[in-house]
Amino acid sequence: MMIIVRTPFRISFFGGGTDYPAWYEKNGGAVLATTINKYCYLTCRYLPPFFEHRIRVVYSKMESCQTVDEIQHPAVREVLRYLKMDRGVEIHHDGDLPARSGIGSSSSFTVGLLHAVYALKGKLVDKATLARESIHIERDVLRETVGSQDQILAAYGGLNHITFGPGDVTAVKPLTLSRTRAKELNSHLMLFYSGIKRTASRIAETYVNGIDRKQAHLHRLMRFVDEGLGILNEGDIRDFGRLLHEAWLVKRDLSPEVTNPDVDLLYAEARSAGALGGKLLGAGGGGFILFFAPPERHEAIKERLHRLIFVPFQFEHHGSQIIFHDPREDYSELDLIRRHNHIEPFRELDQAKVRGKR
Repeated sequence: MMIIVRTPFRISFFGGGTDYPAWYEKNGGAVLATTINKYCYLTCRYLPPFFEHRIRVVYSKMESCQTVDEIQHPAVREVLRYLKMDRGVEIHHDGDLPARSGIGSSSSFTVGLLHAVYALKGKLVDKATLARESIHIERDVLRETVGSQDQILAAYGGLNHITFGPGDVTAVKPLTLSRTRAKELNSHLMLFYSGIKRTASRIAETYVNGIDRKQAHLHRLMRFVDEGLGILNEGDIRDFGRLLHEAWLVKRDLSPEVTNPDVDLLYAEARSAGALGGKLLGAGGGGFILFFAPPERHEAIKERLHRLIFVPFQFEHHGSQIIFHDPREDYSELDLIRRHNHIEPFRELDQAKVRGKR
């Protein structure tokens, strides 16, 4: 059997930082965010028992292993453990955008892999389960300092208002914008890749660990969500960009790690070319930077930021999806035999010995 799962990346407009349990367990939290048509692809299949390895994992590296415990990729190892995968398996990862760049790629990977392995085992899984279990794996098993919005967005897809409460109680509320209004919002957004990679959990630790001292900032970030919803409902769309600018000024004060002189220069250049507002995506520090600007100013901004990669995108509404399913021949009996019997290493035929026996 072979499965291919496509899971979207996300951009977050407002409320990032309030989706960490250290905050929302006491204060509640909210985000306004969307998935986009850039994806993580995971191809999974049961590995036929004709190879020296039982497990192969291909990402930026390639691992060939005999057991799950040997796998170096943390998320792959723990997802296979969590779902008790006892068959030989092959996993290939591809992505439209680079990892460690602020678009939720790590969570999209975890959600997508859970989805693929469930499907490989012949089990149906709903979006709520994918979100909840990916949060558990990242936060409780891998001990990463992560929020909860990325996994939910990757699983559900769409433009959403998500709220968080004590006991990990969440509510996903899709925004019912008209097609015209959603297109208007999308047409004002510009996405650039800064080329600066960073580890989100490390940056998040710098403000999550002292979160009680940043209550004023986080309460303000949470209020921006309601203000943004109000603008999308009936306000001047340009006010959404101005609100992004105001929110960025608040977020950059959460920690000195959120921004840096290179990012500040890029932001200032975009603003001088006509952007009304913007932000670094994710925890900050680098990666992708989002700007909001009237469409007539886009060319001037692209010219000013010519050294960066401009990434056109559209909103996405489906979340993690199985896009290919091929129920190939089942090698389960052969795989079981192989697990309990030593397999001789594969070797080249010695042609000289063959000729000597003729």
